[in-house]
This record gives sequence, structure tokens and C-alpha cells, in this order.
Amino acid sequence: MNKVSNINCLGYSIFNGRLEDIEIGNNVLVNTINQYSYCIAEKDELFKEALKNSDILLPDGIAIVHASKFLNGTKIKKIAGADIHNFLLQKLNEENGSCFYFGASESTLAKIEERLKQEFPNIRFKSYSPPFKSKFSNEENSEMIHVINEFNPDVLFVGMTAPKQEKWAYDNKNKLKTGLICSIGAVFDFYAGTVQRPGKIWVALGLEWLGRLLKEPRRMWRRYIVYGFIFLNKMVVAKLTGRN
Repeated sequence: MNKVSNINCLGYSIFNGRLEDIEIGNNVLVNTINQYSYCIAEKDELFKEALKNSDILLPDGIAIVHASKFLNGTKIKKIAGADIHNFLLQKLNEENGSCFYFGASESTLAKIEERLKQEFPNIRFKSYSPPFKSKFSNEENSEMIHVINEFNPDVLFVGMTAPKQEKWAYDNKNKLKTGLICSIGAVFDFYAGTVQRPGKIWVALGLEWLGRLLKEPRRMWRRYIVYGFIFLNKMVVAKLTGRN
């Protein structure tokens, strides 16, 4: 992987470049950070360690973009999980590459496969729906890693929601045989069509979070309202204490 451009913000080295700068190498670990994951990581040391040890940590949240500008005077571009997912699919399709989707239900994975065949016919595809539980047994984990490694994908997409997916990818990085490991959570549902991502206007205005909140207020109000105020407080404290 070529050396990429990063900025330091709130103790994290955050990607500040173009998606084209990211190369599929040897187990390149890609994660995302937003206001919610930042706040959760402050209380979860393993999650924090996983994010800090990312090879690429994408600014997936307008709050992170504002924090960089507020704390460092550096303007960065928001890159959502859906953005890198789409970029990688186009790249793999052009190069006759392969990808593996690890996570979600069998029905969701079937819908992803159906859409992939229509939009990206040159990609070799495989998937696995893991047990729906907080922690896998050693036997389950070994079996899942074996299935992934047997396929040996160029890109492994992991979608089990944060922080489970990031911690799993970090814990098992050195056991996996793949070019790039990308934790993208809700993107599985977006691409399958089981959950609608807010439209391009919301995204362009930096209000994707508001679109998701309005669609799923019961599920999203803590993520965007409660943790929004917590993140704002942490950002102001960082500014007052001279921490970037």
C-alpha cells in the first residue's frame, strides 16, 4: 500500500486523501470513525485499540469533519462506508477481482448477491452469515476464518455493526488471507435495499445523519442526539486544553 495522507484529530490518525490512494495490499485494515464510534471507544479500550491500529481510518461522519476544522483548521472530506464500498466494487469489477461479505442474514446476503450480479458481473463473490451472538466460540471463529481464507478474496467486507465488527477484524487480521479488510456495518443493508440510505441531497448538505434520524428516530436518537452533545462537549474540552 502506498503511503497515504492522514491528519491527527482527537488522538486518531484519520485519512485525508482520495479513495484512489488506497491500494489493495496484504490484509490492509480499513475502518471508519464518527461521533458515535469515537464516544463508544472512549469507554471501550479494545474498540479504541482497533480503531487506532487501522491502516486506513475514514472520516465517516460530518462531526469528524467539523472537529478537524475546529481543532486543526484542516478541511477534510467525509467518506462514508457506502462510499468506499462503491469505490471498491467498481475497482474489483474493472480488475475481475473478488470480494467476500461476512455478516448480515442469509436473506440480506442473497439480495446483495442478486444486485452484484446485475451491476458488477465481473466480480467473484462469496458470503457467510455468522451466528447472531455477541461472541463467537473458538470453533465457530476457526470455521469462519477457514471459509474466508479458502476463497482468498481481494476484499473482505465485514458487516456486524460497531464495535463488534471492528474488534473482530482487528483480532483476526493476521489470521485472514485477503487483500483488504473493510468494516462497513449498515452498508450491507443499504446495498441490499433492506434499509434506505438518505438521498444524495441529504449527503451533499452534510445532513445524512438527519435523514437517518428522521427515518428511524427510535433507533437513532441516542446515536445522533445524545452522543452528538457528548461529542460536542469533548471537542470543546479538547480545544480549551490544546489537544488536537
